Amino acid sequence: MYNEFFGLEDSPFTLTPDPRYIVFTPSYNEVLASLYYGLEEAKGLIVLTGEVGTGKTTALRWILRRLDSSVLAAYVFNPRLSIDEFYHHVTQMLGIKDWSNKAELLNVMGKVLAERHRRGLRTVIIIDEAHELSDYVLEEIRLLMNFESDNAKHLQIVLTGQPELRDRLNQPNLRQLKQRVALRCNMHALPTIEEVERYISERLIIAGAEDPQIFSPEAIDMIFRCSEGIPRQINNLCDNAMVASYSAGERIVSRNSVIEVAKNLDMLPDERVTGPSHEASTILRPDAHEELWNSTPVNGGVSFSPAYTSANGNGHAAQAHTANGSNGDASGLRFGDLDDEIHLELGDLDRFD
Repeated sequence: MYNEFFGLEDSPFTLTPDPRYIVFTPSYNEVLASLYYGLEEAKGLIVLTGEVGTGKTTALRWILRRLDSSVLAAYVFNPRLSIDEFYHHVTQMLGIKDWSNKAELLNVMGKVLAERHRRGLRTVIIIDEAHELSDYVLEEIRLLMNFESDNAKHLQIVLTGQPELRDRLNQPNLRQLKQRVALRCNMHALPTIEEVERYISERLIIAGAEDPQIFSPEAIDMIFRCSEGIPRQINNLCDNAMVASYSAGERIVSRNSVIEVAKNLDMLPDERVTGPSHEASTILRPDAHEELWNSTPVNGGVSFSPAYTSANGNGHAAQAHTANGSNGDASGLRFGDLDDEIHLELGDLDRFD
């Protein structure tokens, strides 16, 4: 809808887990590296957890597309399966067709997995939304981990799900499965404004933007605060804010556009903190704020500059400047011996007016 208006070739903020739009932020790289390590070293059972919308499925699909031909992988995206349905998925992946009961199936499966391992081939099952699996299927997964030789696992299983999956694994009846977990990974939300800005800019570049500075710094700040750093919520806010800016004919997405979208999506934080995060001088009167930050004395007061330095490089001014610019007279204030923190002590007050 707005692609041509902003000079894009594709929609950069869709809610589908498209691995083309993966952004390698430091926190995301850590998870991908852990998953790669677990699969490369044939660790057996790997658990990946993360909040809703943090990009778990995108990461899994990115890895699936990059596995070489020696790896046979099955992706189970519907966890609400009975035991028979679960094994149906597994046998389809392995090409096992002729079996009449579970004992026969496990016997044939063991031979297939052992032969693949002997030939240097890997077999991987990835189960998404694993926190929704029944205890019965989780127990079957534990039994499948018994397909191993003296020094190697013949089958690797990746369970991914919301934080509730950790709670499931802590249940007393699943403690045997928990002990089989060889590697745990946790997908975090983007922790800083800088990572959110990088995430937004890189997705715009992937979508064909010549200049990715489509969102104002204030808009990015607001997106970070409304989304809490969760990629899916960032996508939702960005997509709707770009639609709003396109409708208004604005080439730069403003903070106000993000606020209006956040209100509609019920994602706006507390009204008391909707101002830009860098505005911290609200406790001062306007004239005092002007005096403090612009070094403009009011009513003959003493001027202070926030950007003060000293010759010894410790960040402290050796002497304070008086209103007339003199240094070091008897009336001047000396800060050279003070520590980094200045403590203000209030006298005993009966009440605050």
